[in-house]
Amino acid sequence: MTIVLNSALRKGLSVPLALFSLYTHAQVSGPGQAPARAEFREAAVSLNNAIQQHFLNPATGYYNEHAEKDRNKNPVSYLWPLCGLIQAGNELDVLQGTAVELDRYMFLIDRYEDQRPPVTGYASYPPEKGGGDRFYDDNQWIGIAVMDAWKRRPDTAYRRRAELIYTFMMTAYDSVGGGGLYWEEGKLNTKNTCSNGPGILLALQLHQASGKKTYLDTALLLYNWVNNTLRDDKGLYFDNIGLPSRKIDQRRYAYNTGTMLQANVMLYEITRNPKYLAEAKRIATAATTYFLPNGKMHDGYWFSAVLLRAYQQLLQYDNDTNHIKAFAKATRNAIASERNKDGLYISKGKTVDLVNQSGMLEILARLAYLEKNYQF
Repeated sequence: MTIVLNSALRKGLSVPLALFSLYTHAQVSGPGQAPARAEFREAAVSLNNAIQQHFLNPATGYYNEHAEKDRNKNPVSYLWPLCGLIQAGNELDVLQGTAVELDRYMFLIDRYEDQRPPVTGYASYPPEKGGGDRFYDDNQWIGIAVMDAWKRRPDTAYRRRAELIYTFMMTAYDSVGGGGLYWEEGKLNTKNTCSNGPGILLALQLHQASGKKTYLDTALLLYNWVNNTLRDDKGLYFDNIGLPSRKIDQRRYAYNTGTMLQANVMLYEITRNPKYLAEAKRIATAATTYFLPNGKMHDGYWFSAVLLRAYQQLLQYDNDTNHIKAFAKATRNAIASERNKDGLYISKGKTVDLVNQSGMLEILARLAYLEKNYQF
């Protein structure tokens, strides 16, 4: 069935929802398996099916931005929600052992490829539909996802995409404001944690894959700039620095802290310098207090999913499960009180948008993987 689905997708054909739903149920359950605890696995299956039903246009292969049709101002989704879907597809691959979802999302994302100078990158809207601006963080999220996939499935196509994205993101670097990467191509007014944190992660992933010191040098360059410029005194991270004013936007988001937490874990993996692990633990404690208060997620699901990635990687080197337990509690509360009649989730009382469904799907898939080995 995997071969049939991939063949259909590569030829640009739609796959009947019933077939996709059947495939998803079969794979998530596992052949002849009945896990003793499958709370989050079952929720992931349900949400995955709901996303395909309420957001996918089978005739075109594109997704809509919102489940409520009257809220869709454009015929197809922007790139950002697909950055969430490809990572969710990656985590479903971890859970199920098949790359069908991951490959179908990458096939769609390739339709957003934009070859304008100075180098190829992914545009915020597909060029065949009119195109859009290019954001460095959108590209980096894709690069991170395909390198996660490459680590399990060393397909050269995944790595080539990540290397292309790295080349694109480095066009955002200059010494204004002491260094760092801009957020949006051609806009020289802010340098953001959200374009530097994931840039560090992508550079570290490429270093681990290739052994090239250049990637590690880039990661450390960006890491030091973010910490010198945008870290607060509690271990969280501000959103951006304005230029040329150098005014700090002091909003704090879970995904910004999440990327810097994960960066410390990865630097510990690579260097074995204990200072990075100590810093990761400090950030994790601050993040749990701030972003998971009273059994709720402070931010939307997608922002929160990026933080969960870091908590999960930290578990490899720290046996403190309190952060994961707090996340699981907040997720259970969301399942109980924030799921609508269509099986979709309403993040922070807002519209039912694709980016937050993809974030929740990633959360559920990660917790489904973890619930096999941890008590939470």
